[in-house]
This record gives sequence, C-alpha cells and structure tokens, in this order.
Amino acid sequence: MKELKIEFTNKEITPWGGMVLINKMLEKMDIKSVLKQCPLPSQGSNRGYNPEQLFLNFMVGVWCGANNIEQLEVTRQDEVIRQIFKWDKMPGHRSFQRFFNKFDHVKNQHVFTFLYQWFFSNLAFTNFTVDFDSTIITRYGEQQGAKRGYNPRKRGRKSHHPLMAFVADCRMIANFWLRPGDSGTTNNFLSFLEDTLEKLPGKEVGLLRADSGFYSHEIMTYLEKRWQKINYIIAVKFYMPIKRILASQRVWLKLGDGIEIAETTYQSPEWDQPRRIVLVRQEISKRPKAAGRQLKLFEDEYLYKNYRYSCFITNLTLPSRLVYDLYRGRADAENRIKEVKYDFGAESFNSNNFWATEAALNTVMIAYNIMSLFRQAVIGGKVQHFMKTIRYKVFAVGAYIVKDGNSTILKLSMEMKRREWVKGLWASSGMIHLPYEIQY
Repeated sequence: MKELKIEFTNKEITPWGGMVLINKMLEKMDIKSVLKQCPLPSQGSNRGYNPEQLFLNFMVGVWCGANNIEQLEVTRQDEVIRQIFKWDKMPGHRSFQRFFNKFDHVKNQHVFTFLYQWFFSNLAFTNFTVDFDSTIITRYGEQQGAKRGYNPRKRGRKSHHPLMAFVADCRMIANFWLRPGDSGTTNNFLSFLEDTLEKLPGKEVGLLRADSGFYSHEIMTYLEKRWQKINYIIAVKFYMPIKRILASQRVWLKLGDGIEIAETTYQSPEWDQPRRIVLVRQEISKRPKAAGRQLKLFEDEYLYKNYRYSCFITNLTLPSRLVYDLYRGRADAENRIKEVKYDFGAESFNSNNFWATEAALNTVMIAYNIMSLFRQAVIGGKVQHFMKTIRYKVFAVGAYIVKDGNSTILKLSMEMKRREWVKGLWASSGMIHLPYEIQY
C-alpha cells in the first residue's frame, strides 16, 4: 500500500453546512428584526459586535455543539458559517462573556419576557398543559449563587437550583429562573408561575402538573382560588397520614396486569377542605420497573413489600384512570431537562456573575425552543430526535461556498441517497409561516 500524503487547499470548508437550513427558517421568522426590537444591552464601543449578532451567534455555537463559553470558538474561524448568516466578522468567546456580564436582574426580565412572548405568540395554540420542575446544576467554582443544598449526585458540592416550566403539548420551555443551590423546591414558585403565564400571552393553562416537591397547601390553594382557576395534578409526598391511607385502602380497580388504582379524599388538619387523591399500586414481580415507593414503618410490612405505590392530588373531576394517564405524560419533562443539560450545555454555561449565568442559560432555552420548532416544522416525522441526533444527521455536512456570477452557492458534500431528503428540508425551511400551527 502506497504511503498516504497530505496536501492543502485554500477553499474555505465547513463541517456545518446543514446550518443553512435553520438559517433559512430564521430568515422566514425575521429573527434579526425581532432581536433589534428586543431590549438587549447595548455595546459600549463602536468597535464592538452588535448585540443582535452576539445573541444569534451564541445560539449557533450551541447548535454546533458548544458546551461552554470557551467552546463557542468552534464557529469563530468558520468562514462559511459567517457567510451563511451574513456577518461581517465573528466574535471570540470573550466577546460573549462581556455581553452577558451586561445583564442584571431587570435586564434579564425585560429581554427574556420579550423573547418568550414573541416566540409563544407566534404558535397557534391556546389551551395547553404546563409542567413545572426543578433541577440541580452542580458547580465547581465560586460562582455567585452556588450554594450547598440538596444535591443527590454530588453530596456536599455547591450547586444552582433553577426552576423550569415546560409546555408539554409542543415540547418547549416556557420559563427558566436560576436560583441559589440552597433554595427549596417551592421557593418563589408562585411568582415564577405568574411570570410564566405572563410569558405565554393569550394562552390558557388547561392543566398544571408537578412532582411531589411542589406538594404544598399554599400552591394548591392559590391554584384553586386564583381569579382564573387552574386545574392541577401534583404528586403527593409520602407523609405518615398518606401512608396510612394507602395501607388501609381495600378496594382497588385493576387497570392491567400488576397495576391497580383507587381514589379517596384527604384533609390535612391545616386545610380548610378535603381534596381528592388518586392512589396507584403496582406489583413489583410483574412490573419490576414500576415507578413509586414501597410502604415501610408498618408492623405488617410484608403485606405491602410486594407493591410500589404512587399518589396524586387533583382538583380534576375526570375518572381516576384518566388522571393517572394524564400525570404520566409529565415524565417527558425529565427528557427535556436531560437534553438541555447534555445536548445544549446548560450545566456548563456559567459565569462568576449570577445574572450573566441566568442570561446565558435563558439564551440556551430560546435556542432550545427554536430548535424544537425546527424539528416540528422542517424535519417533521413522528419521532422527535434529540439535538445530538439532529447535529449528526442534519447539520454535520461538509460544505464550501462558490461564486457563480452574482449568485452565491453552498456546495454540500453528501451521498446521492440523502440529497433528495435534504432538498425536502430546504423547501420546508422556507415554507414556515408565523403564527405556526402546532401539530399535537
């Protein structure tokens, strides 16, 4: 076998030729005009990059795989990316650091309320299901707000403890607040809820779902007595009175092999009225991966050790089985959290400045929503691929630009059998119209 030699070419080649597809969609959405209207922090120097480019350039870096500020250099030397997005020059990672350091609490509120409202006002749906959750983001430095709190994976390690809201119907993120690591799950939740509703203009919450961390009399009372009542299903914490209710329940309705359901009412001494709770038990031998908890602390524990139990409190009047089925859909919120952490770098974009970190992470959430729209409006299909799959199948395409008279042509390096598929994506990316009608 002859020795392999190397040579060089002056052609500007990008590994991200597929980014031309999302740029075409963004042009149809007139994203640059939207960002000009957005109250982004202005630059202090005439030589600085305009804030609209920095914001969009940050999202492009995330879509191309950057997982922290330094990795945003992945697109800096990419001449083809620069021409695709029609930028004069490309910023380095320090430009992004300086940009996000201009954000404070008030600026974050103004900028991201504007952007969430713009985005969701251009989705043609009104009644939706919203899921609330919190997550732990471990920190390894001395960043503002990094505190020791509940951290099941890295015990004793400092962390942030953000709140997140998800629109389940269209797999998008409705709101994000960064919080110190020692914050309780329900800390500032009611303010977060009202802020979320403000960011969803003209929409109605048909159902609110949350895990047991949000099991609070204050929250349930607020949802029930709010001027516009909100239906909810919230997982119940296994306090001793709840365990006794589960242990004393004798009438169960069989839903399937190894799973049974029941319902009753429960009134805590602190409540002014009873509330409906739905009980579920699953036989471990028949459903070894069943969610829920085993009952303990009873003398006749052997009667209950064969089951895992779940319990949900609700103000819905639907049959118990439908309540249970509706709550099960909340599990998809965990997939959204994993994706923003592992595919969009939400665990790694952090700064010493608390508000700069929140601004960067909210920008990640906007990037996530735009990519979710791209998945549905351009790629289509029944399977909602993770970002890492889209990056590999759609965006990672070798390409270079050539001039043909007054025309600029992007040459994509791709095998024959994929070319028709990409032509279809190219056509779809130019056909999006706002407001976009979500396909449930």
